[in-house]
Amino acid sequence: VSDLQEEGKNAINAPMNPSTVDIHPEDTLLEENEERTMIDPNSKEDPKFKELIKVLIDWINDVLVEERIIVKQLEEDLYDGQVLQKLLEKLADRKLNVAEVTQSEIGQKQKLQTVLEAVHDLLRPHGWTIKWNIDSIHGKNLISILHLLVALAMHFRAPIRLPEHVSVQVVVVRKREGLLQTTHVTEELTTTTDVLIFFFPPLKPERDAFDTLFDHAPDKLSVVKKSLITFVNKHLNKLNLEVTELETQFADGVYLVLLMGLLEDYFVPLHNFYLTPESFDQKVHNVSFAFELMQDGGLKKPKARPE
Repeated sequence: VSDLQEEGKNAINAPMNPSTVDIHPEDTLLEENEERTMIDPNSKEDPKFKELIKVLIDWINDVLVEERIIVKQLEEDLYDGQVLQKLLEKLADRKLNVAEVTQSEIGQKQKLQTVLEAVHDLLRPHGWTIKWNIDSIHGKNLISILHLLVALAMHFRAPIRLPEHVSVQVVVVRKREGLLQTTHVTEELTTTTDVLIFFFPPLKPERDAFDTLFDHAPDKLSVVKKSLITFVNKHLNKLNLEVTELETQFADGVYLVLLMGLLEDYFVPLHNFYLTPESFDQKVHNVSFAFELMQDGGLKKPKARPE
């Protein structure tokens, strides 16, 4: 074993394959023609890569909050298929025919197969390239897991903002004729928003009372808007603020945050939101924060996306 480990280190450090990646002993124990991949440590420290992981973890935990499931580490928490099963069932609003708890490797892979087949049935019609499989997910391959989650988030139009142009350097170790060979490839995890929208057009939002109003009594819409303006001004006037246009004046989230504070009778610290937002991200932050205040006040999570 020690000879094989030394062989792996020599292959990695050979002049034709320069690398600063630390190869774990288990990563050098490969069969002939077998290959293993690992993320370059420098890529793991990339802020956009870290942001992508955080956004996806927060999204999963938000979707599964009623299941009392908390994901902390993608590789360790998703590899056995249990969390992926619950996530897909919640997103697709369907029940998968799988065992609830499986401890054996065979049982876990059988569950993964069922879950991934259901995922593929959803994604293939959109021409999505499948960049994961049962072995890579069960083998805790973070790149495969990220590809899968990004695809699910885009397909179901998750109310999150994925960082654009996230890519990582991946080291591929292969064994050929008894020798280890390494190559470096760039793996693209996310692209631009325009491309995402092309492949996954937004889903139609769930209809509500205002849709019914538009369809059956459009003439009464102005009366409803006037009543809402009167309501918000009754409270915002306490801060010497006044609303005349609901569509524009609530778009940046500022009035929404202040209104929640007035309705719940508390002061919202100014460092928690942007009083004069300039960028799109700052406005989305404000609206998201206002939604959190609504939920803290006992309201259901708004169906609208902050964006």
